[in-house]
Amino acid sequence: MHLPVHPMIFTGSLREHLRRREARLVLGFAVAIAITFGALVQAIAAERTVRDAAGRDVVIGEAKRIVTIGGAVTEIVYALGAADRIVARDSTSFYPKEALEKPDVGYMRALSAEGVLAMKPDLILAVEGSGPKEVIEILEAASVPMVMVPEHYSAEGIAEKVRLIAAVLGEEAKGEALAGDVEQKFAALSTSLAKLPEADRKKVVFLMSITDGRPLAAGSKTAADAIIRLAGGVNPMAAIPGYKPASDEALAAAAPEAVVMMNRPGSEPQTPEKLFAVAALAATPAAASKSLVVMDGLYLLGFGPRTADAARDLAHSLYPGLSLPASTAAN
Repeated sequence: MHLPVHPMIFTGSLREHLRRREARLVLGFAVAIAITFGALVQAIAAERTVRDAAGRDVVIGEAKRIVTIGGAVTEIVYALGAADRIVARDSTSFYPKEALEKPDVGYMRALSAEGVLAMKPDLILAVEGSGPKEVIEILEAASVPMVMVPEHYSAEGIAEKVRLIAAVLGEEAKGEALAGDVEQKFAALSTSLAKLPEADRKKVVFLMSITDGRPLAAGSKTAADAIIRLAGGVNPMAAIPGYKPASDEALAAAAPEAVVMMNRPGSEPQTPEKLFAVAALAATPAAASKSLVVMDGLYLLGFGPRTADAARDLAHSLYPGLSLPASTAAN
């Protein structure tokens, strides 16, 4: 026996079903909007704008795939704990040693736009002086954000570099701590060197290389000139800017009391015997005392987080009797 279904009961059930379905759809739509909005808020929150060394306001996203150009730039990113975000680095970036495990996009002054962009970066961090110019212009015009990092050869310049990179990475607190540590070390070294009478400050020449008996010496506006001054020395070649070949007469007139050079990977280490046999240096006070200081190039001239220690180590070689702060850097 079949009981008749009243039309009003059927209609009421259908309406209730439709109401529930509509409520579920509305709820699902609301959840989807909330998730999308949340993701959008996170994306916007992750964005930040920094002004780089070229005076450009660059909008940075999460920056999870970074190409670093410049040894100090790479070193700072590592020091700020963001090594996992580096997908490639240039050939001057070989500290810390773990950086060598990253792909190499070439020498910082001979970059290829295709080589850099092939790494699919979402950020390019490049130190001032990277090039060539036309490649930098291509990279700046690409859809990938590119931040040029200032290169000033001073304690203040290193701190500025650290703070900018930290702002780019969203690691301002770590950056402030690292910059403060650099500034403190330089201040301690400066205090120690202030005890050194001006008359006792040594004349120090930095030689980039020697080709066919002709030394290439560092003048003013160079990292080498700056590190000599930071270590309490005097550069007698500072009248000429840049790195220039030095004649026998110029070196004789400079009368350096010490010569500084850097280690070159794959080449024989320089020795006092070999160096001071060069005619241009044989008659200098440095030759008489065999005063040659050889240091790792990136450590000495990189102007990164370890530079205060490098300046301290150079000062110790120049003035072994002077009381100086303890060195804390590994090089």
